[in-house]
Amino acid sequence: MSEVANESAAPSRQMGLDRMTAFAPRMGGDYARLRNFDFGPSDRSNVSMLSPYLRHRLILEREVVAEALSAHGPEAAEKFIQEVFWRTYWKGWLERHPGVWAAYLSDLEGVLTTCERDADLARRLADAEAGKTGLACFDAWARELVETGYLHNHARMWMASLWVFTLGLPWQIGADFFLRHLLDGDPASNTLGWRWVSGLQTPGKTYLARADNIAKFTDGRFAPAPADMADAAPATSVDARPSISAAPVSQALQAGPGVGLLICEEDLCPETLPGVSPDRLDAAAAISAVDYRSPRGVGAEAMMFTIGALEECCQRVETGGGPPVKRLNANQNRAQAIVDWAVAAELQTVVTAYVPQGPVRAVIEAARPLLQDQGIGLAMILRDWDARAWQHADRGFFPFKKNIPTLIGLSGLCGG
Repeated sequence: MSEVANESAAPSRQMGLDRMTAFAPRMGGDYARLRNFDFGPSDRSNVSMLSPYLRHRLILEREVVAEALSAHGPEAAEKFIQEVFWRTYWKGWLERHPGVWAAYLSDLEGVLTTCERDADLARRLADAEAGKTGLACFDAWARELVETGYLHNHARMWMASLWVFTLGLPWQIGADFFLRHLLDGDPASNTLGWRWVSGLQTPGKTYLARADNIAKFTDGRFAPAPADMADAAPATSVDARPSISAAPVSQALQAGPGVGLLICEEDLCPETLPGVSPDRLDAAAAISAVDYRSPRGVGAEAMMFTIGALEECCQRVETGGGPPVKRLNANQNRAQAIVDWAVAAELQTVVTAYVPQGPVRAVIEAARPLLQDQGIGLAMILRDWDARAWQHADRGFFPFKKNIPTLIGLSGLCGG
């Protein structure tokens, strides 16, 4: 559950790089000391607001970690760097446990069906999402999320805890509410964060929001009465230990003609993909699945950020020497649109950045056999950053954290 930002201008890679550079002086001790404070919408100076750029890979984790190391060194920047690696860890964990994403989707469908016949539950959910529960802090965060696509990391944890343990609402719809509206809405970070609060991610370990903690870390903006909040957080259910898969490997791009680049919102820095240079490409296309995040529709802020970021990437590819990028029609079957483009462009191989678990991955996997039927290969290029880190994303974050210095060193960064 990482920080995000509301953008008034169309997002771009340069915007993310500029924000990274501007925040660099605060990536050290200032961040470690102040990061947990939610000072409110008018003051976000204590957090980087980089997560929508990282989530869509307009900027790369390696670039941000390098900036922190350069500005502060490994000790002073340790907490900031760990927060960057949390996103990598969550993605890797879900990739290693893909059944968890499938189970979430199935559970969400079941809960939504229950809401159709349970008028009281539907009313309480509607009040929560509209910020009409009567709990001032919760209601303010719900409105902020919808209006801006932003919630501070700590507010996300408080809100999720209040949602589950105080309001008694299903965590799956809470996760869906976040995913629909967050600019940095990410299947891994979002789903696993809600599971952690609810006691599923670390079996039996839940997160209980406390009135004194909210008052302290909102700097007195909110002072909820303890009697208005749950005083216990029992685990919502017992979750069977999910099966684990091997860490994924990159699918090599074979030499030869007829190579087309497919740009997806999961990775909008294709010019840095290994082996994918403009002179290798005969065609390019872009497709989004942001509207597939939820069966209940996606918020305007999240939609605009994602589509704007995708369009900026297309323009960057074209001006950087790549072929014209065909914007695939979002109204038709996405998988079939990919196949139709590849056939029309006479491609032998479609290459894309590795797509992790989530709505975009579902589109890619639906397209794969259709491409094969046409004799067209599909290669997903896994970045070295992910390949190295995801090998260690099989257990909890603390075992993973021990490997961070080694991972930094293997990435060629100082301070490893």
